[in-house]
Amino acid sequence: MRIEVSEEPIDTLDEYASIPIAFAVEQVLEIEDNGKAPGEFVLTERSVAVPFIKDYDAFKVEHPVQWAKRFDVTNWRLFAARVAGRRVGGAVVAFKTANMITSKAGSDLAVLWDIRVSPEVRGRGVGSALFQAAEAWARSRGCRRLKIETQNINVPACRFYQRQGCTLEAVHRFAYAEFPDEIQLIWHKELK
Repeated sequence: MRIEVSEEPIDTLDEYASIPIAFAVEQVLEIEDNGKAPGEFVLTERSVAVPFIKDYDAFKVEHPVQWAKRFDVTNWRLFAARVAGRRVGGAVVAFKTANMITSKAGSDLAVLWDIRVSPEVRGRGVGSALFQAAEAWARSRGCRRLKIETQNINVPACRFYQRQGCTLEAVHRFAYAEFPDEIQLIWHKELK
């Protein structure tokens, strides 16, 4: 499968949102401090009693077409992944944007704000191609770090970020008032 990744204008978010972000939650991660060093965690998968579907786009404020109303997206970059000309994935990188998952909007930090892959091609390299494009773009802007937010209910995403060389940096157990059982996980990758 030949994957082509290209940059697109940020104003194509409606087309970008056509790629579903929903995923099945069959396991969650239990997170514990390893007790050896601050910021080092032990991640253990646990099956959920009743599997369910999580779809962030179902929440109006989280839908991609709403991002420009919540943030200044001037410095954001959108990537599209295509196979045989058909859109099968995308990623959005935020750069120099206040009020993100970090308290500062420095010029040496980029945030992988969103990454999505069509269900029929998940696990076939599309996500890795998009991550690599986002990483290269951030590096070309002088960024030294790439940050990513996910949740303990998205085990496949957490494992994906580990495979991409990311490190779990922070765990926020009560970050989501509307979803008290979800734990916010902040990952980062040092860019060289």
